[in-house]
Amino acid sequence: MRFHHLAGRVWVCPGDPDPAAVQAGVAVVADERGSVMIDAGQSPAHAREIRAALHAAGLPEPRWLVYTHHHWDHVWGACAWPGVEIVGHVTGQELLRAEAARPWSHRYLREQVRANPRLAPSFRARAFAVDSWDDFAVLPPTRTFTDSDELPVGVRLRHVGGRHAPDSTVVLVPDSGVMLLGDSFYPPPAHLREPDDGPDLALLRRLLDDDYDWYVDSHGEPMTLAQARSEAGAG
Repeated sequence: MRFHHLAGRVWVCPGDPDPAAVQAGVAVVADERGSVMIDAGQSPAHAREIRAALHAAGLPEPRWLVYTHHHWDHVWGACAWPGVEIVGHVTGQELLRAEAARPWSHRYLREQVRANPRLAPSFRARAFAVDSWDDFAVLPPTRTFTDSDELPVGVRLRHVGGRHAPDSTVVLVPDSGVMLLGDSFYPPPAHLREPDDGPDLALLRRLLDDDYDWYVDSHGEPMTLAQARSEAGAG
């Protein structure tokens, strides 16, 4: 696991390419005034690996941690990032407060899968990801916004919503020409997905902007503007 320089101040660290691992990639906007980490990792163990990769690349420690949305593979590592300000959409704050109240454990995961077998892929991945629940906690954002926000280091946040998650947020780094998409245009989560659900290409097309050269979603390779247009069917 290592960070790769993408453009300007933006570095990306890919997740596990095996879909069964449900491990999202993360990104860092490196700045001497304090870096911005985009998403937290899917577990404390994953977050510790990300921190080691951050140090190996010589990148500054994050001052802010931005959630692209509230799904577990993007936020469950937050408790291993002490001292950061967690930023996310207000809808995600409410959803994560409810998640934080659940009695997470391997036993609880098994009980939930027995009650709803469609949860099995996600909940089994969680069981593999978290080796100990002793210091585990789901952390809601401490700084929230509704439509948009801008951090002091020039990183912009825009709420886009969508069918994948109601709090989906894209992260814009204008000086680097990079847009971080999270899972915003993905179909609904597997346990909620219907057979005809697919990527929300209309949403992706709305996001394309000539001022941005790179588009990064959380489970794929970075795309150039031309590649993103092709992916979105925009010609």
